[in-house]
Amino acid sequence: PPSVPAGSPRDREAAERRSPGHEAEPVGAAPGRSRTKFSAEQLQELERSFREQRYIGAGEKRRLAAVLNLSQSQIKTWFQNRRMKFKRQTQDAR
Repeated sequence: PPSVPAGSPRDREAAERRSPGHEAEPVGAAPGRSRTKFSAEQLQELERSFREQRYIGAGEKRRLAAVLNLSQSQIKTWFQNRRMKFKRQTQDAR
């Protein structure tokens, strides 16, 4: 815009957005938080626990977090996502 002098912070931000290699964060992504990549051993233990019980209690969540070297929040989120996957799979089977 003519009211903004050349080289202003606004111009620089616009140029950064247009510059090659500048990737915008996906909509809804938490800044600074990357996706957790679970190891095969972690997934095996999480799946085993899920087969026994679809909803995890506080004690089991603490135990899994300690054994798998994950946070309780990661365990909780994994179970939420796994229940949704299970729900989709059972609905597709019908």
